[in-house]
This record gives sequence, structure tokens and C-alpha cells, in this order.
Amino acid sequence: MPFFVFAYNILVIQMNDFSYKYIYATLFIIIAIVIIDDINLSNRFYENVNLVSNPDSFLTLVNKNNQLSPNYIPIDLELLKNDDDKIIFLRKIVKDQYIKLKNMAKQDGIYINVVSAYRNYDYQANLFNYYVQNKGLSYAKVVSARAGHSELQTGLAIDIEGENKDYDLFHNSSSYLWMIKNAYKYGFILRYPEGKENITGYNFEPWHYRYVGLVEAKTIYDNNLTLEEYYINYW
Repeated sequence: MPFFVFAYNILVIQMNDFSYKYIYATLFIIIAIVIIDDINLSNRFYENVNLVSNPDSFLTLVNKNNQLSPNYIPIDLELLKNDDDKIIFLRKIVKDQYIKLKNMAKQDGIYINVVSAYRNYDYQANLFNYYVQNKGLSYAKVVSARAGHSELQTGLAIDIEGENKDYDLFHNSSSYLWMIKNAYKYGFILRYPEGKENITGYNFEPWHYRYVGLVEAKTIYDNNLTLEEYYINYW
């Protein structure tokens, strides 16, 4: 955690007065706990929920502890027709980068098709309630987000399918392998990777990608991070 190491060196190691070291060390620990708790690396999902203050930022963190307002609608949503003529809405930069990604994949003989993007608050509420009613609350909490906690509401996330035309089985496709190696080049990250469920709060979702920006996506890719971990290390 570069930020914490740097802060610790400044506040403690470089302090000449021995008595002050313990004061600053204690303050440092308290600040670290608060930051980690807000971002939710402590796994207390849906506790101490914060209202997102920067929903238009490409790096906005929306998860089980950071909630969007019910009235939030992205400022620059644009329409996109997918390969099945379904109408998809997503933010302009996401649309532009997705089209670039899709065209490059096609040149490489890979099929990519976006099947879902922006969802409003009410849609997500109905979807979560559907899972609760049909599968139970425990199941719903690991496969779906409560209303306001879905980053699809930001217009920055996309769900995609590959040549097998089934995003539930996307990880079995050559499209998935291509995305894993190339998505970051267009500013996208695999948002809920396998093995990080205790951090994200969601099961592995090989079909779900989030736009964060070109530089940020490369950093996340190179260091095998989730967006939560990126906030701890670099934000």
C-alpha cells in the first residue's frame, strides 16, 4: 500500500521527537481504519453506507457501501444499438471506447456484444427484488446489487457476451480470454474478478466490465487490483 507506507514514513519515521511518534502512529492507524472502512475492505457489506459524492467521475466507487442517489442519471448518456438491435444507453466516453474495443476484437476474429449497460434506480430495485423472491436474499446479495448500489446506474459499466451468446458462460469463450488481455487498453477493467469476492462482495462476473480511464485501467490490470484496492493504493 504505497500511500500508507509513504504517510507512515512522513508521520512517524521522520519524527525526531520520540514522544510524538506514538501520537502520530495512533492518528495514522485511526485514519487508515476510517479509509478502509469507507471503501469496505473490512467486508461489512451494506453497513455504514455512504452517499456517492462524485457520481460523474470515471473513477467513482459504487459498491455495497457507497450508494448513488435514486435520482442520479448520468449527464451524457448516449444511445447504442447492439448486434441484436437492442437499445443500450451508456456514457459517451464508454460508448466511444467500447466501439473501438469491439472493432479491434473483430479484427482479431473475436465476437463481443454489449447486452446491458445503464440501468436506472427503479429497474435495479425490481431486479434485486426478483432475485430475492425467486432465489432468496442470500443468493440475491452475491449476484445482484440493491438499488443505488449498482454501478450500471453510473453508465460506466457494461455486460457483454461472446461467441457462445450466453454471458453466464462468457468465461468459457475465446471472447473472455481476449477481453482479459485487452480490455484495459480501452479503459475497461474486469470489475468482479475471481478470487476477490471477499473484497467486491459479488461472485465472479466474467461478463461485467467497468470503464475507469486508460491510465487507471492499466494500473489496475498490471497490479491485479479491484477498484476497491485501487482506491486504497492510489487514490
